[in-house]
Amino acid sequence: MFFITYLWRELRRRMRQAIFIALGLAVGIGLVVTVTAASAGVKKAQSDVLSSLYGVGTDVTVTGSPPKPPSTGSAPPKGAQTFQMGPGGATVCQNGKCSNAAGQKIDHLDSAGYTSISQSKVAAVAKLKDVKAAAGGLALSDTSISIPKNFGQAGGSLPTPNSFNVDGVDTSHLSLGPLSAGSVTSGRSLKGSDANSDVAVLDSGYATSNKLKVGSTVSIIGHKFKVIGIVAQPQGGSPPAVYIPLARAQALGTEGTSSLRGKVNTIYVTAASAADIPTVQKEIKKLLPAATVTTASSLASEVTGSLSSTAKLANDLGRWLSILVLITAFAVASLLTMAAVARRVREFGTLKALGWRSRRIIAQVMGESIAMGIIGGAAGVGLGFAGAAVITAIAPKLSATVASATGQRIVSMGPGGGRSFSPTATHTVAVPMTASVTASAIAAAVLLAVVGGLLAGSFGSWRIARLRPADALARVA
Repeated sequence: MFFITYLWRELRRRMRQAIFIALGLAVGIGLVVTVTAASAGVKKAQSDVLSSLYGVGTDVTVTGSPPKPPSTGSAPPKGAQTFQMGPGGATVCQNGKCSNAAGQKIDHLDSAGYTSISQSKVAAVAKLKDVKAAAGGLALSDTSISIPKNFGQAGGSLPTPNSFNVDGVDTSHLSLGPLSAGSVTSGRSLKGSDANSDVAVLDSGYATSNKLKVGSTVSIIGHKFKVIGIVAQPQGGSPPAVYIPLARAQALGTEGTSSLRGKVNTIYVTAASAADIPTVQKEIKKLLPAATVTTASSLASEVTGSLSSTAKLANDLGRWLSILVLITAFAVASLLTMAAVARRVREFGTLKALGWRSRRIIAQVMGESIAMGIIGGAAGVGLGFAGAAVITAIAPKLSATVASATGQRIVSMGPGGGRSFSPTATHTVAVPMTASVTASAIAAAVLLAVVGGLLAGSFGSWRIARLRPADALARVA
């Protein structure tokens, strides 16, 4: 009790100095908490973007390699539709048969963005040592274009194709893939019994723009699918517009002129643990050498825009700035404590004359320093919460830009022959940033406060240990 009473009286007697030391520590700790909260907010924003692209619970995504565009002058793919302008007007040709393009509507569901993978490879991936679960999917694009009757005539022009993305979902593994990241806003999601049904779940943005709701029908290459649910995806990426059962996607989709029955072009994988992700990536690459294997970290490196720049700034500049401020705060606290010890030589001489040993005086000084550190830590946490609130209030929305295959196959004929390519499109979204103070940040603040107090007390104790009893008693006289 005497230790606590003496400590409390000393802090009250030197309140101005105690407040100054605690405030210095509070500023340093508050900045660390604020930077940590901002960094956590950026990471959460990144996670929201990736979850929309990747799906909840997905650690590794395997996709078929993008098809190589043929060189100029090469013939178009066998069975591909081609447009050709000639003296007689515009014609569309396929498999050697040509007809007048005017007034025709062309609609196809294609997997041109990725080459296909046998569905049997999904089971092979699932059996790998460090894989917890694996599910196949089909990323398709429904592209349709209506050729006007006056196309090829004076003033006639080719309209822009209408295209939307379709995702074939394995209804036996609904916890993996893009659909798992969405939250149902109306109706219900797909379930196991829907495997062979003509039912669809729509993205909320697509449903709103096309004035669709639960109970409506959506047409995919002329086949009617009943809308059973609408889902909202997290901000980020370019989520599929329509989700249908994988078996139906395989039955309707094509890769060039080949059927996609028994095939997938995406495999979603969950590793047994986070530490196993690199191993899983290597195992899959060995099993499927031609496929593209990506993890969340590698996918994050492909996301550009202000979100990426802010993440780098928070991780690099913020971390070093916090370290420098902490060093300064600890140095100031240590110097002030040493100065206080120098002014208390007479007091320590009296205590030694009363029989106090050096270690008891050192313990008293250490206790005072730790108490000031804890007070500074509490104030620092408060400043950290205030800083996080300010950042949330004034921070502009961040942008994330992701490049993805459109799924369209463009084939054209010209004097040099046919050309075919699969374009990519960039999708930019605004991502709100919310700085949040986590429990780990608070724990780190408390730890830093104690460390700061110990450092300041250690320097003061070093000064006391060097004080000779004769010098201390001489000050008393």
